[in-house]
Amino acid sequence: MSSTRMIKANGIELCVREQGEGALVLLCHGWPELSYSWRHQIPALAAAGYRVVAPDMRGFGGSQAPAEIGAYSIFDIVGDMVALVGALGAQDAVIIGHDWGAPVAWHAALFRPDLFKAVAGLSVPPPFRGRARPLDMLRAGGIETFYWQYFQAPGVAEAELERDIALTMRTMLARGFSDPQSLFVTPDKGFLGEVDPDLPLPAWLSADDLAYFVDAYRASGFRGGLNWYRNIDRNWELTAPWQDAQIRQPSLFIAGGEDAVVTGLIGAKRVQDMERVLPDLRRKLIVAGAGHWIQQERPDEVNAALIAFLREVAPQS
Repeated sequence: MSSTRMIKANGIELCVREQGEGALVLLCHGWPELSYSWRHQIPALAAAGYRVVAPDMRGFGGSQAPAEIGAYSIFDIVGDMVALVGALGAQDAVIIGHDWGAPVAWHAALFRPDLFKAVAGLSVPPPFRGRARPLDMLRAGGIETFYWQYFQAPGVAEAELERDIALTMRTMLARGFSDPQSLFVTPDKGFLGEVDPDLPLPAWLSADDLAYFVDAYRASGFRGGLNWYRNIDRNWELTAPWQDAQIRQPSLFIAGGEDAVVTGLIGAKRVQDMERVLPDLRRKLIVAGAGHWIQQERPDEVNAALIAFLREVAPQS
């Protein structure tokens, strides 16, 4: 059974779930999620012989949410994971991330190969740092309605998403990102678009699961997580020294075959070309019929792939 506690790391308090003993495995969740998103992985990886720690990431759930937008850069968030390894008394770790947690994991491996000896990313391919700021590139391509752009103005997305948090979480988790158009904002309809209050929950999401997310977001609001998006261009500037760098540690990629993040034009090309960034990619698993919330939707396949990977890169002593 996992337990939760607060740990001070990188100047903030992080709420972490932990279970098991052995080599350290960090699980980084995405948006709009929580450490609870790893509820199926934590006991499975612990039973396989690993010490599993899943924080509510900076700005989410029970962890602290600094007020400044600038406190949510990729350096700050990776810094939290570096400090967390030290606070846990470990010498190194395998880091695994889903959705926004995947860029955190990829960059942690890129910045600190001495500390993160292997990396797995779910649903979001490794970083391909472009030649210009991401938001500038969208505008140059004639795109004005991508959700990243909608999230930039402080307060706008918060007002929409916090109007009815139960409806927001039902819509986002039950609908997911199976349609590429879900990544674009329809004028006057906001990010959520047409919402159906009677949208049935998928088989992988129980009413109790949904209630857990709703209660957590009622307490925290959405500002902390949205501030991650408000650092997208700044992250591009900060990562200039890593232009065209490779992540040389053993790596794993998992995604759902129906996830618009990897089936759209840009995402599909990144999945196809990821070996350029990941020269020691051990496996690229695309789970047919699965969507974006892959570790919740298909825990058996995800757990099996993660455990097989961990046994290669962090064998039990």
